[in-house]
Amino acid sequence: MALDAPQQPQNLTAPYDALLLASFGGPDGPDDVMPFLRNVTAGKGIPDERLAEVAEHYHHFGGASPINGQNLALQRALVAELDRRGLDLPVVWGNRNWTPYTKDALAAAHADGARRVLALVTSAYGSYSGCRQYREDFWSSLDALAVDLGLPEGEHPLVLDKIRPYFDHPAFVAANVDAVVEALAQAPDARVVFVTHSVPDTMEEASGYAGATYSEQHFEVARLVAQGVAERGGRAPEWDLTYCSRSGPPSQPWLEPDVNDHLESLAAAGVTSVVIAPIGFVSDHMEVVFDLDTEALETARELGLTAVRADSVGVRDVFVRGLVDLVVERAAAARATDAGQPAPEPVHVGTLPPRPDVCAPGCCRRQAGVDSGRLAACGVDPRA
Repeated sequence: MALDAPQQPQNLTAPYDALLLASFGGPDGPDDVMPFLRNVTAGKGIPDERLAEVAEHYHHFGGASPINGQNLALQRALVAELDRRGLDLPVVWGNRNWTPYTKDALAAAHADGARRVLALVTSAYGSYSGCRQYREDFWSSLDALAVDLGLPEGEHPLVLDKIRPYFDHPAFVAANVDAVVEALAQAPDARVVFVTHSVPDTMEEASGYAGATYSEQHFEVARLVAQGVAERGGRAPEWDLTYCSRSGPPSQPWLEPDVNDHLESLAAAGVTSVVIAPIGFVSDHMEVVFDLDTEALETARELGLTAVRADSVGVRDVFVRGLVDLVVERAAAARATDAGQPAPEPVHVGTLPPRPDVCAPGCCRRQAGVDSGRLAACGVDPRA
């Protein structure tokens, strides 16, 4: 009897030909700062005088944002982890607001033969700015690339899928636990002040999926991190969730409390030491190094508080391994969908339901019930 031929190992990243690391972008030097800020605020009617105030944050660090170097480091780390697992998946990097732009990264992938690309966004949470705005950028980038390639109107040169918001992935939580445990070693009795980027209340209201709004996603991560710290060290730290980097007119409500205001409240209540943990950020970009390392730590010094800033997850091994796990998970879901089969259950921790791989109609709009007028990729309906 003839022996069966040995089975070939399954390509765990199929059907994808490339991975797009999609990020916000930042200026590379002083001459880039104002053009970059105009990109970020395009269509919002913000005068250059106001942008010049924000520009000072960048000029404080020589006019360059740390985010670009951090994205390059994450790209290298992803390539190394994919290689370690024997997974052949090129990683390209593109930004919404500065070079290299998303369209350029997709053009490079297309030129190398990619026809189906998976996007990994450097934002762990579901919201307009953290999810849908990237999806809108994906669609406009695909449109622009189609024009460059001379394709008929409405035809895109490749299929683009997206990894779900991963705030509840065990690797993201574990990496934040590690960072907080390390910081608490320097201030064992500290209260943990978790921080994320504030958003307008209207964006918060529109960010919900199955009851989990932007702030509720963060409260869940904060709870899980505090629980993880307790499991490591036997003491459950007291903690709070705060916000930073609000902008816009004073008349527009944004999520509160501001981290600086909250530090004042804690000092008035007799708290003497804090760990500031940036769970809302993947890396130490401008909102971390200026709003936290510069402003919040200065506030703490003025109040007489001992303050230690925990690291962001950055390129910690556990986080990078988790991102590649998410790539493999999303690829398995794509293969199942293509075959007309149910997708595997996504890996997640906590009590909130995982966000879907393909965004539902109305998901993560800027304002509930209001259509931005921009088409968005990676959703059930690009118009919804």
